[in-house]
Amino acid sequence: MSGTSFNDLRRLLARDQVHGTCDETGVRRLWWAALETLQQELLSNGHPGGLWLAAPLPALYEPELLRHLNGWVWAPESLDRLAPGQTALPAAGREASFEQGSHFQRLPLQDSDGQDPFLLVITPTLQLALALIGDPGQRQLLMRSDPETLTDALALLGHRLQQEHPLQAETLAEKLADLGPLHSDDELQQRFWPRLAERLATTAPSLTLQTSSPQASSPQAVPDASDREDDLSLLEALTHEVRTPLATIRTLIRSLLRRRDLPSIVQGRLRQIDVECSEQIDRFGLIFHAAELQRQPQETSLARTDLETILRSLAPGWGDQLERRGIGLVLDLEAGLPPVLSDPRRLEPMLGGLIDRSGRGLPAGSQLILLLRAAGARLKLQLLVESSDQSPPGSDGSAADGDTTEQVGPVLSWDPTTGSLQLSQQATRQLLASLGGRYHARRERELTVFFPVAEENG
Repeated sequence: MSGTSFNDLRRLLARDQVHGTCDETGVRRLWWAALETLQQELLSNGHPGGLWLAAPLPALYEPELLRHLNGWVWAPESLDRLAPGQTALPAAGREASFEQGSHFQRLPLQDSDGQDPFLLVITPTLQLALALIGDPGQRQLLMRSDPETLTDALALLGHRLQQEHPLQAETLAEKLADLGPLHSDDELQQRFWPRLAERLATTAPSLTLQTSSPQASSPQAVPDASDREDDLSLLEALTHEVRTPLATIRTLIRSLLRRRDLPSIVQGRLRQIDVECSEQIDRFGLIFHAAELQRQPQETSLARTDLETILRSLAPGWGDQLERRGIGLVLDLEAGLPPVLSDPRRLEPMLGGLIDRSGRGLPAGSQLILLLRAAGARLKLQLLVESSDQSPPGSDGSAADGDTTEQVGPVLSWDPTTGSLQLSQQATRQLLASLGGRYHARRERELTVFFPVAEENG
């Protein structure tokens, strides 16, 4: 369809702004922090009503906001594979019901729109637009709240709605008229960026949601490339649906933990919930990063990494995680080992994912043994299992994705013995390769990873 593209909107929001210098992981962390900051700002203002427009997925996820704001979401048509009752997205073309259920209208995203997210919110008390833009290495988060830019952005989106759905364009115009003229909040910029920085400072780095990129698709794609893209888009939506409420719960839990008047048993339960949320947020972040690597292998940026120190620092948290399942963790690390070449920021959640994968389904009383040894020009990291069950799955030496698991889409496998989804062997191998590791699966839950030793002048 010719006409208004959301790339035009992003360029409009970037008007008079300097180019960014962020990488993809960093800019996605900024996006999530911006969404949390914005939603907390809206909630603190009560529920004055208003409207929002977003693509390529719903950016707002606070239930109170979704109940009181009217919205329009442009989303990939491939998400129609989900039944309307299973997702926050109503079926494409379905009439919006602003009085019940989903308070936003679903509209189709076009190929020319790009996949970078944007969100525009207009309420009587808060009016701003957020978007991501930029080439690789020049990524940036845009936030605009000046009436001139917002007026132009609303005119562009109104024109897009007029092309696709004239009745919805009229509805948007009516609701904007009810809200009155746009206005400036000189203090918004002063509040927004410091609060976003505070949120980033108190949130541990983790792999975050990334939307797909049309440029990542190869023109010489295999015949089933379309199905794979649909699967990855669906996985992206599901990741959003799982991660966003967990992030909200974790934020609320951490705010409660600042109180000093809570009984110790309550504090203990809250900390346990916080840990569980963090584990699942990181787990789904890994799944999504694996999906991104399926789309387009990324250039590796490896640096000297003290693997022994990382393992020792993370082991207490892993031990607590396994202890809740009645499983022990034994560390057997050779001392004085040289650093390896890897990416420590991304390696930490990956190692946690391997521990989680190996521990799932083990009977209580089992032990995971983590060994680190020198192996010539590499360090050898091994994860072994001592099971209390005399006949553990995979004891015949079969690989994890061999006889006992079933492939589900491009990056996931289903383990019927534990009822859990996990990264497939292929996806795990590809993720570790991007971190400098060479992965070998020995048995169901036992594995070996080789990391190259960093040169002295590296």
